[in-house]
Amino acid sequence: MKTRRIAILGGGTAGWLAANHLGYELHADPDVQITVIESADVPIIGVGEGTVPAIKTSLRKFGISEADLIVACDTTFKNGIKFQGWRDPARHGERHFYYHPFASPFPAGLDITPSWLEAPDARPFSDVSISTRVAEAGRCPKRIESAPYVGDVDYAYHVNAHKFAALLSANAQRRFGVRHHIATIVDAERDESGAITALKAKDGERLPFDFYVDCSGFASLLVHRHLKVPFVDKSHQILTDTALVQQVPLAGAEIPPYTLAQAHEAGWIWDIPVTQRRGTGFVYASAFMSEAQAVQGFARYLGVPPDSLSPRKIAMKIGYRQQAWVHNCAALGLAQGFVEPLEATSILVTDFAANLLSRNFPRQAGDAHALRGGYNEAVAYTWERIIDFVQLHYHLSDRTDSDFWRENRRADHLSDLLRERLARWAVRHPLKSDFASRFDLFDVDNHLYVLYGMGFATRPLPISADERRESLAQFGQVAQQAQAAIHGLPGHREWLDGLRAAYQP
Repeated sequence: MKTRRIAILGGGTAGWLAANHLGYELHADPDVQITVIESADVPIIGVGEGTVPAIKTSLRKFGISEADLIVACDTTFKNGIKFQGWRDPARHGERHFYYHPFASPFPAGLDITPSWLEAPDARPFSDVSISTRVAEAGRCPKRIESAPYVGDVDYAYHVNAHKFAALLSANAQRRFGVRHHIATIVDAERDESGAITALKAKDGERLPFDFYVDCSGFASLLVHRHLKVPFVDKSHQILTDTALVQQVPLAGAEIPPYTLAQAHEAGWIWDIPVTQRRGTGFVYASAFMSEAQAVQGFARYLGVPPDSLSPRKIAMKIGYRQQAWVHNCAALGLAQGFVEPLEATSILVTDFAANLLSRNFPRQAGDAHALRGGYNEAVAYTWERIIDFVQLHYHLSDRTDSDFWRENRRADHLSDLLRERLARWAVRHPLKSDFASRFDLFDVDNHLYVLYGMGFATRPLPISADERRESLAQFGQVAQQAQAAIHGLPGHREWLDGLRAAYQP
């Protein structure tokens, strides 16, 4: 039987990303109809304002212009993440920071890590690319004449999550003929095999489909409530479990072209600028900090009295569904899994998994048996490695000023693979071959920046005089390129204001 009718339960970023990926892949078949079912009673979480560069590939594929994205979604550029306070303040200073930029650490093709390891204190590892200095100077990653989705350095975006979902919605409906149905789903019918046959709305409406995509957020209405898919709990690896969220006005005339991740005694604070405001969030581990202490710390960071705050509290369930696709239903977004906001992994995994589902979609109902196992294996592997990468940030910290940071340093929290990799990287630096799977969404480049930004110790190996000269020459070239970029690239706000003034929809 042909799969003709597809329901996506839930809108928001996850639901509309799914609609665009499936719409792009399936819209040439006139028999296929995709419907996004969104409840007027359930607001979207809407705090995921940071992205990674992979989103550009999807947006270009969907046919969304970069200018429309920037103007419609209060978008700003993200050259990377600035991690401040993640190392011991007593040893490194209260304002110590390092960057995880999006640029390759080997812009000239030569791996200069062995040379850097000879004298790691001489310069920050992020100096192997120009991105850090461009970001610190407040420069836009693009020139006025840059082509869409292309810059002098690689970049991602900060977006207003609600407006981003609206842009994706409009594109899916206009370009791919996706339908939008407003209904609050309260139940589902299943046949004797366990497959879902129809959804039931609060007003009594019955909605039958052939395939279902569960984007219902943490509630996981289909995969959890009806299909009873077990949850793989990872709270023993990622200790942060709560976030307080507050939107605040932009401070000052300039807009930082990066996400700030400011560590505190039981977690960290995100500070993400879009053109109209800052999205801020206080992430903490409730086992190590009370809500009252969190509010005090958040207010102190924002420079306001605690009683002036009215943050939204979000409880974070850390882990993922044991199977992302069961019977004729696949989960995406928060319904599939969640780590925590560090490194913008939520939108990253949602975009990846939605694209993977669209490429493996069962055109005939009988195809699911052949496709489902490989999809579930890839998604589970992706989640495990995402969790490893997020945990790495906490585990590597040399902070000992609180029980939270001391607990994170314990090796028994680590996965077997991460423990094995860290042992390997202590005797030689990470190589591309350490990330043989294409489902390692964070690969050698990302790990190098975080490992050596956090002061990880790798035993240096002898290098030849020629290799040392070539490495020093490359460091010099990067420094010159960085200075040229700082002088040649426009300011971040300057570029954004110029685009808006010239924008013709």
